[in-house]
Amino acid sequence: MDFLNVQARKNHLKCHKKRLTQDQVRHLEISFSSNNKLDSDRKSQLAQELGLPPRQVAIWYQNKRVRWKSQSLEVDYKALQQRLDSALKDNEKLKLEVGRLRKELHKTQEMLGFTTTTNNYSSISSSCDEVGSSCLQLRDQSKHNHLDKELYACLIGGEGHFGTPDGHNFFD
Repeated sequence: MDFLNVQARKNHLKCHKKRLTQDQVRHLEISFSSNNKLDSDRKSQLAQELGLPPRQVAIWYQNKRVRWKSQSLEVDYKALQQRLDSALKDNEKLKLEVGRLRKELHKTQEMLGFTTTTNNYSSISSSCDEVGSSCLQLRDQSKHNHLDKELYACLIGGEGHFGTPDGHNFFD
């Protein structure tokens, strides 16, 4: 029997619940956009202007704040998701580039006769000139100049030829 009384009270409250008109909602939206917090003076003023009970104005503000916060969280989530997607794409590109560079390094090491246990060259160092182009200097001078040219061509992407894409020769 208590269940029936509770249901009857809920139905009674629903019948007396006053819906807001579009003008009232618009007025409340404008007020909310200027300040999303409601003090007691503002609540009384809005209730009087709109012909609503102050409690209904307060509840509208609470509900609006919750919806507003949910929407802003959703916007923030979408922005973060886009940044994550972009970072993941960049990460994949970088992984591919690392793989390509490792293959080039392996190819260069094979060409120079490097092994994993012994190394015929003491070191390879790179330097840059004033215009930013790079070259390799081999410290072990026992190899021929031709090997230097092949290494340089391989590292700059020439794949065995010693010219620029426009047909000029790097070394002659």
